[in-house]
Amino acid sequence: MRHTKGTAPMPAPLLYTVKEAASLLSIGRTRVYELLNQGSLEKVKIGNSTRIPADALQTFLDALRHTTH
Repeated sequence: MRHTKGTAPMPAPLLYTVKEAASLLSIGRTRVYELLNQGSLEKVKIGNSTRIPADALQTFLDALRHTTH
């Protein structure tokens, strides 16, 4: 959870934009779109917007760890 001074803790986001996910993963937006199109990273569509569930980022990282060890 994130904290803001003087307020109750803010819950972590459930969904991230492609730009936010790229920043969190330290990769470019183009690479995130490639991973989405390959099915390596889960996405949800809300209208025309693409969002990445927070737990999908963790699943992706867990999969990377298992393939690199």
